[in-house]
Amino acid sequence: MHLRNISYTAFRRHANSYLEPAVVHKWRQYQETELQFLSQRKVKIGGDMRADSPGHSAKYGTYSVMNLETNNIIDIQLIQSNEVGGSHNMEKEGLKRSLQHLESKGVAVDYIVTDRHPQIQKFLCDRQITHYYDVWHLEKGLSKKLGKVAKEKDCEVVKKWQQGIKNHVYWCATSSSSGPEKVAKWTSVVNHVQDKHTHDNPLYPQCQHPIRQSRDRKKWFQPGSKALYKLEKILTNKRVLGDVERLSSRYQTSTLEAFHSVILRFTPKSVVFPFIGMLCRLYLAAMHFNENAGRTQARTTSGVLRYRLHFPKAKKGGHTVKSVKSPPTYCYVYNLIAAVFDDIVPNPQPYLEEFKKIPIPGDLSSEFYRPPLTEAVAAYRSRFSQEQP
Repeated sequence: MHLRNISYTAFRRHANSYLEPAVVHKWRQYQETELQFLSQRKVKIGGDMRADSPGHSAKYGTYSVMNLETNNIIDIQLIQSNEVGGSHNMEKEGLKRSLQHLESKGVAVDYIVTDRHPQIQKFLCDRQITHYYDVWHLEKGLSKKLGKVAKEKDCEVVKKWQQGIKNHVYWCATSSSSGPEKVAKWTSVVNHVQDKHTHDNPLYPQCQHPIRQSRDRKKWFQPGSKALYKLEKILTNKRVLGDVERLSSRYQTSTLEAFHSVILRFTPKSVVFPFIGMLCRLYLAAMHFNENAGRTQARTTSGVLRYRLHFPKAKKGGHTVKSVKSPPTYCYVYNLIAAVFDDIVPNPQPYLEEFKKIPIPGDLSSEFYRPPLTEAVAAYRSRFSQEQP
């Protein structure tokens, strides 16, 4: 059709000059207002990192911090693996930078909820910051171990209790007012699966459910059996007991996981982005998520609340019921367009100066020796000429 279109070079020039400075400016403007408001109180935050690729070879790590009381993202840190000596160090560095930024803005942290990353545990312990663990991450790890045991010989009874133990993790966290009480309720499950409902711990002396006769007598664990030994070894492990004691009773990081799903719409893992491009897309994802964090539940034309069935992979055929939210809004897009044409295009200099202050780490290959092309070609030809008969 021979239609004229903008070239990729022109697009990148416009993005660097107008679009990306607008995104950075609007995000920082929003963040400054939010943190100024939060500086007047103690904040309950959640933190988690998302890698740009699976495994241990990720290039980027995105550490997100959320205000758990409002479900708003209040800080995002993008770390490149060569900044910290490898992808395994990115999560700790992301949290460290976020806390430093919050502290510089006068925001006091009441407590933080994260997963059970060992580096995070030690870092927060050294900083003397109250730290709680997300329940889902603990339950997921325990469920994997129980699933393996259930496949062993003479341990089939474990499978009958897997769902019950999953539910018990959440109940221990939400129904307890202290760490020792959580542990007391947690360890009671070892007696419960043997059909014993009184316990030695005074913090939880007996089960709270009504006593009733079970129709399936084979579901109870037998004292001294292999299955009971394996189960008790997993559930009363020293580290597990310590983690149970620090489970979060109220707020979890599930909403942060939802934000990570939103990030995928802006930065698909199948596409490689430059550092600034990645950062701006993260800011866009945060603005979109924050604008729609408080969406109400949708209703039918007759006013009935709408729900849908969801079949998550983790439930292996089981379903959950989710509420259908009202359609998302995109006011942030119109604000960005207005910022580009009303502010940046007429006077781009102050926005470009702010934009260029962002430190950009070197490429992953920058630390390696780069030989001259002629030298590399000569070595290549020499090597292959020697291999010929």
